[in-house]
Amino acid sequence: MALDEEARRRIEAFRAEVEASVARDGRYGAGRRFDREDASTLATRFAAGDHCWFEVAVRPFVPQVRVAILTDDRWKSEEMEQAIQDSGDTMSEFVGLGFEDAGLDWPEPPVEHYREGGTYFYFATPLDLEAISDLDRPDVRNRVLRMLEGYRLAFGPTLTAQEE
Repeated sequence: MALDEEARRRIEAFRAEVEASVARDGRYGAGRRFDREDASTLATRFAAGDHCWFEVAVRPFVPQVRVAILTDDRWKSEEMEQAIQDSGDTMSEFVGLGFEDAGLDWPEPPVEHYREGGTYFYFATPLDLEAISDLDRPDVRNRVLRMLEGYRLAFGPTLTAQEE
């Protein structure tokens, strides 16, 4: 399945706005795009420390936006898992508290913890969309930015100094 020009325009506008907002924030590292050739996942990763990134990914064929923290370091992933375990919360509660601190009322969001491509360990929350046109809505962009901030607040203590 291919994306039509209207979908591409919407996705690009959404990504540009999210990337610009994060760049202005100053609490996140530089952003880089990591898009699959088949356009099934169009991701921007923001440096979060040694071997760690925050990610906002548009999955146009689902349609969905996924916000995540990821690492290519097994030990860092285990450190994140340990932080959740030490909190006494479930993964959903742990991330939900970060969301609450970021001003987002979503007490127990879905949190997927998986390994992708044998390289990256993810903690991710999907935001399902009715249609790709939802990317045009300010409330969707705001929710995604609050989700990103929630991940930063939840996992921030496990991160080291920002990478360049």
